[in-house]
Amino acid sequence: MAIKDRLRDVFVEALDLDGDVDVENLKYRDIEAWDSVGHMALVAAIEDEFDVQFDTDQVIDMSSFKVAVDMVTELQGKA
Repeated sequence: MAIKDRLRDVFVEALDLDGDVDVENLKYRDIEAWDSVGHMALVAAIEDEFDVQFDTDQVIDMSSFKVAVDMVTELQGKA
């Protein structure tokens, strides 16, 4: 499964999203579930799914689904 598809599943599960949310265009704080607490749960879920570790700047900079895709893609390329 492609990174983008796996990441979409992580977003849906970690943020408890329903089918009405356009995950691929989702940005931090666009929805109530993606607040600071939801953000940390999402970061942990992504790290678990992809066996990566984000540094503090990356956690802060993860502002959208697209940014998360780019970050995970970059980290997977370094593995």
